[in-house]
Amino acid sequence: MSRVPRPPSFLLTVAACTAVTALALTACGSGSGSASSGSGTVKIGLITKTDTNPFFVKMKEGAGKAAKQDGAQLMTAAGKFDGDNAGQVAAIENMVAAGVKGILITPSDSKAIVPAIQKAKAKGVMVIALDTPTEPQSAVDALFATDNFKAGELIGEYTKAAMRGRAAKIATLDLAPGVSVGVQRHNGFLKGFGATDKDVACAQDTGGDQAKGQTAMENCLQKEPGINVVYTINEPAALGAYTALKAKSREKDVLVVSVDGGCTGTRAVEDGKIAATSQQYPLKMATEGVKAVMAYAKGGKKVSGYTDTGATLIAARAEAGVTSKDTGYGLENCWG
Repeated sequence: MSRVPRPPSFLLTVAACTAVTALALTACGSGSGSASSGSGTVKIGLITKTDTNPFFVKMKEGAGKAAKQDGAQLMTAAGKFDGDNAGQVAAIENMVAAGVKGILITPSDSKAIVPAIQKAKAKGVMVIALDTPTEPQSAVDALFATDNFKAGELIGEYTKAAMRGRAAKIATLDLAPGVSVGVQRHNGFLKGFGATDKDVACAQDTGGDQAKGQTAMENCLQKEPGINVVYTINEPAALGAYTALKAKSREKDVLVVSVDGGCTGTRAVEDGKIAATSQQYPLKMATEGVKAVMAYAKGGKKVSGYTDTGATLIAARAEAGVTSKDTGYGLENCWG
């Protein structure tokens, strides 16, 4: 958590390495030699949406640690921006050419990436999606991810309880049209709250960006000044919304909720800027993915299906009938 296309350009980086090299594939880990060396070391690829989102930074950290423990060589790549499908396609092709046994990927475009994945699988590479499912989900061998609909549902249930019978005027600060993670969280929130899109007073896309979240909230307040519930796709968007609300002296009477559970977002819950968030676990996704590739490399058995890596409701104040953990737990398990 986190998380729209432009001319393709992507960065290829290495977990635990300090250098970032554009348009060059590099690897690091316990194995020696270059990415394409014949050392016999198992090579694993990790391709994330970006290198800047703390969610993917933690994912890379988890993959790097797991690969090192297993004596594998980790190759990593990332789009320069969320939506860089061309960059991810090039990364898959480069990694296959370098001899990876498996690729872990958070697809920027769940549909457009499928042909490249199919080509990799045809050459014996196991491909696992992390965080974001492909469309169709069966395009990859397996998926390790949060149930994003459930994460949204948890925060919707909490919001309904926290409103305590008060009439809600809802704003949703979403991701972008057609992006599965954003759609699932949005729909889950509405179900958990017991609402539909017809009940939403203002809906704006933010790309999960803090500045865009602030602008979106300003637009919503102008459209519907009486908004008293704000659901956001992630915590950067929530903090942007909080800034806009504070500028209007509305930060105390509007309930802001979110999804992701990053450390900055969890501290914002602790500080009262966000009422609650659904925490997810990118490190676990990556760690389990690396283990699955290693099992395939050693025994030839492919993992399959969907593995739910969990979501936990983190709230500063518990609400009756809703299971949650406090911010102490949230900070112990947060990322970024």
